[in-house]
Amino acid sequence: MPTPGKTRAELRRSYKEAPRQAGIFQVKNNKTGKILLGSSTNLHGPLNRLRFELSMGNHDNSALQNDWNQFGPEAFSFEVLEAVKPSDDPAFCLEDELTLLEQIWLEKLRPFGEPGYNSGSVRRM
Repeated sequence: MPTPGKTRAELRRSYKEAPRQAGIFQVKNNKTGKILLGSSTNLHGPLNRLRFELSMGNHDNSALQNDWNQFGPEAFSFEVLEAVKPSDDPAFCLEDELTLLEQIWLEKLRPFGEPGYNSGSVRRM
């Protein structure tokens, strides 16, 4: 439902001009403790897409999809672990900062093999 006083075009423009939040996220199976670690320059888009793909039964990570089918959506949580803090420094590079955060969270959580759904790296979305 449109916001009173704003046209659809104004709402669309506001959305497109809003700053995107980059960072690290996880999808956690609260029954088994397994996680999928991911990163994005626009956190909310991929989290919504992951939910949709899983609910439609067509996520490309078969282990995650199988657990989703077995335990149901209520067994999973989607959360932002850390957002990149923007900087006015001209040398600041969002991609480099995001890569650094990925490495930190990979070492901390180790979401490979039995404890996770990642196959070898962080899933950049």
